[in-house]
Amino acid sequence: MRRSRTPLAAVLVLALAAIAALGGTALGSTGRHAPRAHAASKRLVGIGDENPLMFSSPEWQALHVSIARYFTAWNVATGDDPTDLFYLRSWLAAAQAAGVQPLVSFYHNDTTPEQMPSVAAYTQAMQDFVAMFPTVKILSPWNEVNRGNVREPGDSYDSPTPKEAAEYYLALKRVCPTCTIVGLDVLDSTTPSATIAYINAFKHDVGKKHMPHIWGLHNYSETNRFEDNGTKAMLRDVPGQLWLTETGGLAKLKPSFPFNLKRQARATKYMFALADSSSRIKRLYIYSWFPGGSSEFDAGLVNAAGEPRASFCAVYEHIRGKKHCPYKTVKNRPRHGRSHRGHAHR
Repeated sequence: MRRSRTPLAAVLVLALAAIAALGGTALGSTGRHAPRAHAASKRLVGIGDENPLMFSSPEWQALHVSIARYFTAWNVATGDDPTDLFYLRSWLAAAQAAGVQPLVSFYHNDTTPEQMPSVAAYTQAMQDFVAMFPTVKILSPWNEVNRGNVREPGDSYDSPTPKEAAEYYLALKRVCPTCTIVGLDVLDSTTPSATIAYINAFKHDVGKKHMPHIWGLHNYSETNRFEDNGTKAMLRDVPGQLWLTETGGLAKLKPSFPFNLKRQARATKYMFALADSSSRIKRLYIYSWFPGGSSEFDAGLVNAAGEPRASFCAVYEHIRGKKHCPYKTVKNRPRHGRSHRGHAHR
């Protein structure tokens, strides 16, 4: 996943607007209140989006969500890329002002996306991050660790081997023993066996003594194809909790899914049904709030102008336990969003 960056000045304006609207000023906090499950479910539901303006949206506030997810470069706190650090600080400031608990997931940097860091370099970067953001306590060592073995032709990203993923997880545990760590964050595919093979290799390398009790899954493929084999396979294969750390109904994903807001809403409803299939699925992070920065990918619950789509109403009705959504939804054509993050093919 590459990010298509919003100019720094724009990010600052958005962050300050979100903070001012919500009445907060601190940077890097986990939020004022402990997350709580919604009345309609014992599961925590949140949103993943790297645009801090999300937090000041009246529609977002109407959801009453208390968790959110952000992903950033693995070396964000080292000072190698001040822009990444600025984006992260801006987002965390807005999240704190909203009383939201953040999950931060690490990923490639923009300079060398095809290279994986050494364990020593990764460990130092995690030490820098924990020292800089001591109250951010929910972390994921690497976003979509298995992307390299399920990616489509033309995807330029490399990914950790299972052994590297195990080493990153163990390094982060050593650096922050008090943190809640999502042990492995995997991307699903139309061939679930490839994802399961990666997980099993990771389990072998990490060992029983350090086996994670929280696992992450991005099950876009099944959510939008109305299937469940891969999610069920992962539940059978891993112990403990499963968090759907990134998922959602797709408004558009070229070439598989042409732009269709009605289909997106149906997929969003199925996303919740899929999550409801197991009590072990404890968290769900919907991606995204705004349309992505890519012309090929759009999973926004609102359009580029911040107007709610039918998928937003599906989310509102589910997590608020309402039979009817009071918001008028748009039926617009696709437009580029404000988010500085883009997606590759799913």
